[in-house]
Amino acid sequence: MKAEQKENRPASSRRTALEALRRVEYGDGYSNLVLDAALKRAGLSPADSALASALFYGVLERRITLDSYLQGLIKGKASPYLRDCLRLGLYQILYMDKVPDAAAVHETVELVKASKESRAAGLCNAVLRQAIRRKATLLPPQGDTPAAVGVRYACPAWLAQNLIGDYGLPAAEAFLADALNPPPVYIRANTLRTTADALLDTLVQQGIEAEAGPLPGSIRLRAPGSLEGNPLYKQGLFHVQDLASQYCAALVDPRPGERVLDLCAAPGGKSFTLAQRMGDAGVLISCDIHPKRVGLIRQGAERLGITCLSACQNDAGIWNPALLEAGAAVPAPFDRVLCDVPCSGFGIIRRKPDVKYKEPDSLKGLPALQLTILENGSRYVKPGGRLVYSTCTLRRAENQKVCGRFLKAHPEFAAEAVPGMASACADDPPGFYTFMPHTHGSDGFFAAVFRRKA
Repeated sequence: MKAEQKENRPASSRRTALEALRRVEYGDGYSNLVLDAALKRAGLSPADSALASALFYGVLERRITLDSYLQGLIKGKASPYLRDCLRLGLYQILYMDKVPDAAAVHETVELVKASKESRAAGLCNAVLRQAIRRKATLLPPQGDTPAAVGVRYACPAWLAQNLIGDYGLPAAEAFLADALNPPPVYIRANTLRTTADALLDTLVQQGIEAEAGPLPGSIRLRAPGSLEGNPLYKQGLFHVQDLASQYCAALVDPRPGERVLDLCAAPGGKSFTLAQRMGDAGVLISCDIHPKRVGLIRQGAERLGITCLSACQNDAGIWNPALLEAGAAVPAPFDRVLCDVPCSGFGIIRRKPDVKYKEPDSLKGLPALQLTILENGSRYVKPGGRLVYSTCTLRRAENQKVCGRFLKAHPEFAAEAVPGMASACADDPPGFYTFMPHTHGSDGFFAAVFRRKA
């Protein structure tokens, strides 16, 4: 691999983090999968794995800010490998209070010494020691320009400009500031097998800090550890689901006995909550285009004891009348359809920081695809039925504008306000809902609710 240094060297937290960071930067996969594979190869202790993870996500998250500081610390150009080592060392110096500065410098210099670029070890040492001396003056730029905001919150300038244009500077800054904080962990009690109160009590008895969330069935966990290893998880008493996703299921609001279609369902969290809200009574068809992800839905439903759900492979971008036959003696439309469409994912950058490094050109085709899926989804809805469109991004081009075009082209649908549900944006029309971390405590998310006229 181009990004890899080829020497046979013992694994360490910092080396593991460095090699995973380089794989992500050179396009070798999604950050979580790359790190998981790196940790598996390294065979580190739990403590060292935790340090490697903190370094990996910290540098990935703060890369733009770190690079801005390094520009003022380095004269001339640094090789890609040296630059990556310096990012790792500088992150420890600036953001990891429990790591002594001397250890950050020493361990980073050792990474350089052990590489094919060992001659740059002296430069690495000098740059990091200069950073320690100047720590108090290494401050992000002030100002309201997209470039300044981008460096301040480790966000590409073009994305900062987009958020400022869509929501104004205060809301954009609030979102970006929150995106640098650890994301909360929410679970949804499986109300087919327990109650939220009973589950909460049991979690507390296990020594897990937990509290009731704002939605029925939602529970927030603090420092929960490995949830998949928890006996309660194995017993199917809950599934992990961010609050935004739970809000989306609440907007669909299915009832027992109804026919419900989740067009883009994997990995299945929304479908599981829909099934629980239905009391496992009715028909729930959960689709995804990828067979492996369809398998994930089936596995999750089996663990939770859900029987009303049928998972199937389907391309949401293509109208498929065969779906109308699912779970019905004769072809029949659905009471409720959810279109949780593919999107840029900028609402979840605090969970997946590599998302923000997408190239703007890669996003150009998304609104057209999203509108196609929404229009296809609308064809499955019965008269008087509900259609919900959702994304995990905050770009208006993928949210309000797509839904506006849909309404203009489809007078048989109307946006429908949901009682008790509020949007983070005052200018969202009734039936349109923007969710933000600083207003809802959730990931960044958008949903629109439509009713097919009878």
